[in-house]
Amino acid sequence: MAGTIPAALREAAERYGDNAAYVEHGVSVSFAALLERVRRTAAGYRARGLEPGGRVVVWAPNSVDWVVAALAASYAGGTLVPANSRYTAHEVAEIVDRTQAVLVVVADGFLGRTQVADLRAASDLVSVREIVDLVRLRDVEARDVGDIDVVAAGVSPDDVADILFTSGTTGRPKGAMSAHRQTVGVAEVWGALGGVSAADRYLVVNPFFHSFGYKVGIITGLLTGATLYPVATFDPEETMRLIEAERITVLPGAPTIYTSLLGAPGRADRDLSSLRLAVTGAAVVPVVLIERMREELGVDQVVTAFGMTEAVVVTMCRAGDPAALVATTCGRAIPGMEVRIAEETGELLVRGDHVMLGYLDDPVATAEAIDADGWLHTGDIGTLDEGGNLTITDRLKDMYISGGFNVYPAEVEQALARLDGVADVAVVGVPDERLGEVGRAYVVPAAGAELTETAVVAFARERLANFKAPRQVAFVDALPRNLSGKVLKNELRGLDTPPRSSAATRPPTTKKEA
Repeated sequence: MAGTIPAALREAAERYGDNAAYVEHGVSVSFAALLERVRRTAAGYRARGLEPGGRVVVWAPNSVDWVVAALAASYAGGTLVPANSRYTAHEVAEIVDRTQAVLVVVADGFLGRTQVADLRAASDLVSVREIVDLVRLRDVEARDVGDIDVVAAGVSPDDVADILFTSGTTGRPKGAMSAHRQTVGVAEVWGALGGVSAADRYLVVNPFFHSFGYKVGIITGLLTGATLYPVATFDPEETMRLIEAERITVLPGAPTIYTSLLGAPGRADRDLSSLRLAVTGAAVVPVVLIERMREELGVDQVVTAFGMTEAVVVTMCRAGDPAALVATTCGRAIPGMEVRIAEETGELLVRGDHVMLGYLDDPVATAEAIDADGWLHTGDIGTLDEGGNLTITDRLKDMYISGGFNVYPAEVEQALARLDGVADVAVVGVPDERLGEVGRAYVVPAAGAELTETAVVAFARERLANFKAPRQVAFVDALPRNLSGKVLKNELRGLDTPPRSSAATRPPTTKKEA
């Protein structure tokens, strides 16, 4: 296995040569051509002041240019710092300042915004030598690459490859640092367990700035020779068109991706039969979603997995696992990782090769997350069966106590997900004078569905103990989620108490953007 990202890129160019590494808007880029663009861009970075160990922030949506910009940072011996393309300039400026980035690569004009001007207005950017507009990335390429290949060869597997900032659902985002051996290693394991090969056509809907798109997308593509199709913004109709036209075989994604496809009005008219592998994961994946992905989308192999920014992939189902196991668990620990459940709290603890090095410039937070024995405390509550398969039952902080009984919202959500007309649902605990806390269900109605609060509560009470059934129901257009697909329940708790609407109807929709 290549121990560094530059080595993985060079080996991919040697092994797969003229095979398509990427296809974007009908234009193919071979593995050999990708290497040449990265070499020239890396040399251009060096000419602009990037030294080994320096940081490069990339703030842009998925594209081949994003890949070149990111891989060039590694090839020049630097550290990649992806920034969420939906972040404001103030949020990105904070990341730039905290990482002391030397270069910032920006997709100026994305979503109609003025990113470069806004970024300059948000901060003095004292560490930055240059802001590069991604559209003009080729202007950075050096004609003479000089000793850039020597620099790339000097990158160590133990050097910091990337700093990925957490979604910040519990406060200020923290920068999780990973070494090259970890980023390459987890991508290799994921690809092997999914059986990904050079014959695969891999649609990357997951954002490249997230580990799901970057590590198990870009890096897995280098290691396996799969052809990647980057998608800048998710649109169900366009996604189905690409699957049909390009005979896409691999489509990983957050649960909301598949929910959107299942609800797309034109799905029955599309041939999606080429899909062989779908991998999804979040804190909790509704069992009914897995069932529908198999039955209605016709995906040959649906696999669930569990991961997080601090460890990328922790557990994963395997090919050949029984359908019931895949539908109800996140699989077992991947090679190089181990898991256990804390006896007192039920919290999932993780240890192994792919656990981050630590948080950037934050030894206190690192010590709180990783104990003296190397166990990463995930904050998720889970169980392990006799075969070591993990079931996530909830977030430790999401449990609430109603009338003296512990209630785990995920259990309630799994039940409500089976109610006809429910497209999405999240449950939180809210204050109650008599019981301390009661459940409030935030329900997203399916297109054209008619639901009432009475019907939702009655459905829950038929299937759950009385103390578990929600006492309040709010109908909303969408649930706030982070890029891992996890519901931002802090945002739901911050909403004013919703009106006790007696009914809700969601009109049919034709487009949904991720």
